[in-house]
Amino acid sequence: MSIALSDQDKSTLRTAAYGALSLMAAATGSPRKAATNASIALTSATGLVGHVLTAKAKDVELKGKTVAELSDRVLPALTAAMKLLGEQAPAEADNFRSTILLTIEAAQVHPDKPSATTAEMARKITAALDAAGVATADSGAAPVAAAGQDRPELQKAIEEIAASGFVGVSLRVHDERGEWVGSAGAAELGGAAKPPTNGHVRIGSNTKTFTATLVLQLVAEGRVGLDTPAADYLPEFGLDERITVRMLLQHTSGVFNFSGEVYDDGKVAPGIPIPYGTTGKEWMDNRFKTYRPQELVELALSKPARFEPGTGWSYSNTNYVLARLLIEKVTGGSVAEEMQQRILGPLGLSGTVVPDASPEIPEPHAHAYYRYEDAGEQKTIDITRQNPSWISSGGDMISTTQDLHTFISALLGGKLLPAPLLAEMCTPYPTGIPNMDYGLGVFVVNTDGGGTVISHNGAAVGHAALMYSTPDGSKTLTAALNCVDDADLSIGGAFQNAQQRLVNEVFRGGQADPAQPTD
Repeated sequence: MSIALSDQDKSTLRTAAYGALSLMAAATGSPRKAATNASIALTSATGLVGHVLTAKAKDVELKGKTVAELSDRVLPALTAAMKLLGEQAPAEADNFRSTILLTIEAAQVHPDKPSATTAEMARKITAALDAAGVATADSGAAPVAAAGQDRPELQKAIEEIAASGFVGVSLRVHDERGEWVGSAGAAELGGAAKPPTNGHVRIGSNTKTFTATLVLQLVAEGRVGLDTPAADYLPEFGLDERITVRMLLQHTSGVFNFSGEVYDDGKVAPGIPIPYGTTGKEWMDNRFKTYRPQELVELALSKPARFEPGTGWSYSNTNYVLARLLIEKVTGGSVAEEMQQRILGPLGLSGTVVPDASPEIPEPHAHAYYRYEDAGEQKTIDITRQNPSWISSGGDMISTTQDLHTFISALLGGKLLPAPLLAEMCTPYPTGIPNMDYGLGVFVVNTDGGGTVISHNGAAVGHAALMYSTPDGSKTLTAALNCVDDADLSIGGAFQNAQQRLVNEVFRGGQADPAQPTD
């Protein structure tokens, strides 16, 4: 859908956006810092909205106004902005709303010490956004909850999870009661500040859901065949001709996992050095090493296949590196470019990054740690910065709980894929894991109450992310965790318990099986 904005429309958008920034800054005790943080968030807008807000014009005259005067002008402008975008381009309305919510969150310079004044201002701004009645992927079908909505059971859950062995936890829930966001524990070891409620986190295998969506979009365009041999698109690897694109996305190809295999009899077949098992110290010492996707695939294909194509199920990161290479071969662009053009930009996922080999992670973020033994001495180091190319598109992306909510809600709400392909994506294939099967880039979880939850979780050495939704995208749970990881995966039991506890709290009877692969 095309969109044409008049100069007056653009002025409305700018007044609304920069006005929201000014209102939040005025409501804090540190207006300069609040304005700086909010400005950074505001300039992260993508798509058409990003172009309009970047070209800030002289038509925004907000200086010298009292908070009351600003409110009288800005709050109606927020509603008007959402209405005009919603009528012409819902994706841009979603983008605008997400950007404003990120902006007002960034302006709250002391999220660990909530202010009644800033909370009230955030509530008014959010209410003004939603007064237009525009249904967006960000808001979903549920009403937005007032800031500080009382959900003691959720706060208690994350506090107990943090106390079970994690450094910190942040949680975001969208359901029939609205939106609830909270955090517990610490952003850094020994620190007093809680994790940022919408901080950046390495999302691990949640990356697979993004990658699978890209492949299925190419299927929808007729550029890729779901049941066509993957070798037709990637002839250079000599893949078994029986392996189809569907098998890559479904983990039924049998291709060796380049990060190592553990067989049913307990035998371990190593791949590249990874943070766990006997190679933990080697991985840690070389955590800034760059691997190229082709290198990972070639190593995997030099090993015996786990089973004949299509005859079993086994979680293999190699499948999704092949999917990445397929995307790049078919489109001629990098997976980062395609992700931005097809998913991140249209949904306004300004906090989501495809890092390739970059070790950086945007601010704000909680810190990740790794514990290891050196000459008989236990050491713990900050590994927040690490080169994720060792896992590639099996789990390299960075995101936020807000962006994960927006993505999974939009995906399951039918905004990214046509209905037949979305149905294919969520069709379960038996994994052998109790109550948990696999579709195409998603787990299909059977709940105790007989319902279904669509999920993918991920861990990335000291960071972890959870993403759950009802099949229609109307109720979601997204979470970010930071911890001290080690070669023995000592945090594994606590992570499994955290998944199950949160799903049961939010979906009432949901069951997240602890056997779900996470890296």
